[in-house]
Amino acid sequence: MSTEKLNRMRKIISKLEDIKNTQESSIDKINHVITDLFQHPDPKLEKAMEDAHQRASDNVDIVREAIGEYQERINELDKKLNPPAPQ
Repeated sequence: MSTEKLNRMRKIISKLEDIKNTQESSIDKINHVITDLFQHPDPKLEKAMEDAHQRASDNVDIVREAIGEYQERINELDKKLNPPAPQ
């Protein structure tokens, strides 16, 4: 049972990493649009992109924090299931 739980948790952390990477990719694409807008200004679109950039950055921070906390829980469970060998 606990080994299955550990495997499920590892799959979830992989999905969380994918979410973080997707958000970081979105930030990169937003930055490209913002750069393009230097040459062709559009105040409304600039504002929308700034807002989108902030939200995506916030999402990365939230997911990164969740990954860290969840990884700690995975590590704790792993230690319980696979205690270090005595030296």
